[in-house]
Amino acid sequence: MSDRTADDPETYDAVVVGAGFSGLYMLHRLLRSGYRVRVLEAGSGVGGTWHHNRYPGARCDIESMDYSYSFDEELQQEWQWSERYAAQPELLRYLNHVADRHDLRPHIDLDTRVVSAGFDDAADGWTVRTDTGRALRARWCLMATGCLSVAQVPAIAGLDRFTGQWLHTGAWPKEGVSFEGKRVGVIGTGSSGTQLIPIVAEQAEHLHVFQRTANFTMPAQNRPMTEAESAVWKSEYPQRRAHARTSGFGHNQPQNDRRHADMTPAERLAELESRWAAGGLHMMRAFADVMTDAEANEATAEFLRGKIREVVHDPEVAELLSPRGLPFGTKRLCSGTGYYETFNRPDVTLVDVRSAPVQEITATGLRTTTAEYELDVIVFATGFDAMTGSLSRIDVRGEGGKTLAEAWAAGPRTYLGLGVSGFPNLFLLTGPGSPSVFSNMVNSAEQHVEWVADLLDHAHHERIGRIEATADAEAAWTTHLADVAGRTLYSRARNSWFHGANVPGKPQVFMPYLGGVGEYRRRADEIARQDYAGFQLTSR
Repeated sequence: MSDRTADDPETYDAVVVGAGFSGLYMLHRLLRSGYRVRVLEAGSGVGGTWHHNRYPGARCDIESMDYSYSFDEELQQEWQWSERYAAQPELLRYLNHVADRHDLRPHIDLDTRVVSAGFDDAADGWTVRTDTGRALRARWCLMATGCLSVAQVPAIAGLDRFTGQWLHTGAWPKEGVSFEGKRVGVIGTGSSGTQLIPIVAEQAEHLHVFQRTANFTMPAQNRPMTEAESAVWKSEYPQRRAHARTSGFGHNQPQNDRRHADMTPAERLAELESRWAAGGLHMMRAFADVMTDAEANEATAEFLRGKIREVVHDPEVAELLSPRGLPFGTKRLCSGTGYYETFNRPDVTLVDVRSAPVQEITATGLRTTTAEYELDVIVFATGFDAMTGSLSRIDVRGEGGKTLAEAWAAGPRTYLGLGVSGFPNLFLLTGPGSPSVFSNMVNSAEQHVEWVADLLDHAHHERIGRIEATADAEAAWTTHLADVAGRTLYSRARNSWFHGANVPGKPQVFMPYLGGVGEYRRRADEIARQDYAGFQLTSR
């Protein structure tokens, strides 16, 4: 690490911001090509999402054998996952193992938060500044800042006077938290909440779950990963990885290619039952048209409501837990263990804060419009400022000093989710406008890293000093994103973090690319073959 300042900046070929799945692989790929690279990571360790999200029950919702790097054949053959769906500690061990295996740590600065990045028009390069006063200069600035990395704590009056302990699932203390004998309130029933709630319920004296919007939560059907099962996966990795790269979502969950209307009632029921039994996110692929046809979607939703009614003993609680008013899947589908069963416990209370909103946090708990709840611990499972939050907290300035915040005032605009017009030599990894959160993130991270690294290699060999997405290409891609989303039921559900609706004041624009991982890869590869059409490449 250097202590140089803005007056005497360190110089690199590339600066990478973030040391999660994308950042670690970006570093490895560029080092392999001989670049001088520095990674700046705000956290105290590598791992990104899996470093910060340490809450009890944190677990991936993509199967471990899929949710892993494919670039290192020896690694994918040697590493033995212990469970079908890896828990946070195992995923963090895996990422630390990768960092050590490829000797990446000497090139990473931890506890280093980037506060600004500015483009120098004359030098065709970026100056990146940190919260410690350091300055780094590089031709290429690569943002691997993560899609779900900025915790969103709702602005509820009175939080500062709460005398108990409060936490957010996305910023969990390393030392952990004990809920034994405590009165606990969990606010939020999205992915982190539905994983956390059953575990807290086992420890707490009493748990209150404050729910505004019910989410469908699939049983994960998690289990230990046997050596035999792992061996089959590993022997089939070439075919499985190839399939994932051309699939809709970047993994190996089977897709039913038949439309709902083309199946008999018995066939539909059998398909839905098999998806429920398979667990995880398999239900998203129950019918070919489940996210485009309202009838297919509602049939799936009603099947799942029936399952909730079967599990939850109290009919009123079951109804509160049954999502209505939004098409199935348009709020992120959750996957967990024992979630609905938890509400059969006498020491768990579901509080509907849609009908009785939270008014304030008191010194000793929480008050809604109809009742007051005494609490020792409040847990916010309220999600993230998704996809753009990590970038909006950095003062990013492109050509002529224009800020990224100004460029995105009406919502994020990118070309392929990779480049932004007016911000040369800046590339976003798994950013808005790419499959990102609608994919197996590791698959998409690898695809982005390899595409960008190939582009930088091309620039090196051809002595290109400046690469910028054109305004026309950015506009066309933004229109394409909206058109693709508009052909789905997601367009009927604007009240979700996919649109940024969970962050007050954030422009509501559908941010991920819904055309599919395989289609996105095909388009990106075609653009590369066309001499990176849509990017302006300027010689040094």
